[in-house]
Amino acid sequence: MSIKPVVIAIVGPTATGKSDCAVSIAKFIEKNGKKMGVAGAEIISADSRQVYKKMDIGTGKITKREMRGIPHHLLDVISPKKNIYSVADYQKKAKRAAETIFRKNKIAIVCGGTGFYIDALVDGLLIPNVPPNPTLRKNLSTKSLDDLYAILIKKDPARARSIDKKNPVRLIRAIEIASALGMVPPLRKNPLDADVIFVGIYPGNKILRERIHARLLKRIQAGMIREIETLKKSGVSWKKFEALGLEYRYIARYLRGRMEKTRALDALEREIFAYAKRQMTWFKRNKNILWAQNGKDAERIVVEKLLRICKERRS
Repeated sequence: MSIKPVVIAIVGPTATGKSDCAVSIAKFIEKNGKKMGVAGAEIISADSRQVYKKMDIGTGKITKREMRGIPHHLLDVISPKKNIYSVADYQKKAKRAAETIFRKNKIAIVCGGTGFYIDALVDGLLIPNVPPNPTLRKNLSTKSLDDLYAILIKKDPARARSIDKKNPVRLIRAIEIASALGMVPPLRKNPLDADVIFVGIYPGNKILRERIHARLLKRIQAGMIREIETLKKSGVSWKKFEALGLEYRYIARYLRGRMEKTRALDALEREIFAYAKRQMTWFKRNKNILWAQNGKDAERIVVEKLLRICKERRS
């Protein structure tokens, strides 16, 4: 019987240092791979906005220097001028990346805060095969979040109860599926054939608020507003910025003159924290996640689990 590959899933809300933690774990595996019977590790991003090219500062995308030589997958795969990047699109490419990593006898580290992406890869969720409906999407793109949610309630009350009401992309896609099939079918699973270690980073609300505030200031200083201005000049529409949410939504509103800068940043900071709370709600459903308060503790948990798995395989 062949030995299952290993997947490490590093999860948690935004601004908790998941990317740095993933790289540190990958470097440990790289250094100790021989003793563990593996050739190293590679990282698969699970972030719904880092898939877009040129969206670097606003998404907190890891830099080449920060990668420290560890290969990363599912970053910069599509232009933000293109249509919405779906969970099905991500699942297909992420599964392909994982299989490539396994063939190299390496460990795949899945890292990110988009819980649906992680579930799509690790649990192998069977996503409904409904093609995009450009006309419907165009009509829905003019609707408010409340209007979209009201439409979904009428079409599929069950899906409406479980969806993120603040995410226009998910709402539109759910309406699109319900319009085609009559409802959004329950997601069935075909799990990845691997030993999966789940670790989450969550420092508590007080520290998380402080980190979100500090990170937002750092991104402004790093040129996030200029980045969004450049994206607009390259052809990204105001509607797309709205759909991309968070930093891109509120900075775009400021650039359009719809919000004063200070008010936009204050609203953005509140919305980022609200988003972090929604992320935690999603991850708390997974009872296999081992929680740590910081990256160092998360790394220690993963290393202990890895060494235990390797020991069991040798015995």
